[in-house]
Amino acid sequence: MSKITVGLDVGDRFSQVCAIDAEGVVLQESRVATTRAALRERLPGQPSCRVILETGPHAGWISRELSAVGHEVLVANGRKLRWLYANEHKTDRVDAQYLARVGRWDPTLLSPIRVRSASADGALRLLRARASLVRARTRLINHVRGAVKSVGCQLPAADATSFARRMAPRLPPELNEALQPLLTQLIASYDRQVDQLATRYPETSRLRQVTGVGALTALAFVLTIDDPARFRNGRAVGAYFGLTPRRADSGAQRPQLGITKCGDGLVRQLLVQAAHYILGPFGPDCRLRRWGLALSERGGKSAKKRAIIAVARKLAALLFSLWIHQSDYEAEPLEQ
Repeated sequence: MSKITVGLDVGDRFSQVCAIDAEGVVLQESRVATTRAALRERLPGQPSCRVILETGPHAGWISRELSAVGHEVLVANGRKLRWLYANEHKTDRVDAQYLARVGRWDPTLLSPIRVRSASADGALRLLRARASLVRARTRLINHVRGAVKSVGCQLPAADATSFARRMAPRLPPELNEALQPLLTQLIASYDRQVDQLATRYPETSRLRQVTGVGALTALAFVLTIDDPARFRNGRAVGAYFGLTPRRADSGAQRPQLGITKCGDGLVRQLLVQAAHYILGPFGPDCRLRRWGLALSERGGKSAKKRAIIAVARKLAALLFSLWIHQSDYEAEPLEQ
């Protein structure tokens, strides 16, 4: 093997580069600006190199940029690099060298992840922007409730989508004009954009056949996976979204741990919300619901929470199956 391996420790303004040959000899160490032009100049397509970098906000565009000029780019899973973070002499230069050496020796130790396409990444920005706005709306609603309490009043319970409409007559005049627009128009605008974006991905309509899965959940699921053929089965999808239990076995000890929470947090949250609906009072009478209710009735510590996570995990496998097999969903209830 004659390929050069390059470790790239990425920073917001500058990145550290370490290039080594097949024998592990350091050929070059330098610092480069974290821009498209600078990276293309420092790492041209010839000779073709294996480039190793960590997951992070810059990983997607850097991976696509360097792959386009002919390099083999591996994005290391940051959760698997404890040997890097625990280094007592950690510097950007040392990190770049470690990435290069491990990438030359055995890239599987990096647990490399697949980078989404530019189109899917761009569409996901809309969904993440909406999620940020929802969190901001929650804080605003809490602020309104607190402000009303400070003048001796209290607002009744209401869901976030109808809060502004239902609470407008109850708000003190000095709060109504300033806060009501913030709680209504922006979210509605994003929801319309999500519906329009879903029409560009026809596979989302197949996933939305499952009650509890709307345009937002289906679109986030499709965009995050991007290519369903890279998963061997539905169980792997549940693990990909961090819905499988962590393991820390030692000898005869098999402790029960929480889920890994790896992967995309937005999709995991949406799947859990859908599971809440399926197991809730308005959920459809189907096999998935009855299976989840049977789990929660077993009792034990946090039985309901465990059932919700289990349903979310099985829901991920179900959506994957509908997508990969191009099949229709039949929510037939179990026979009594």
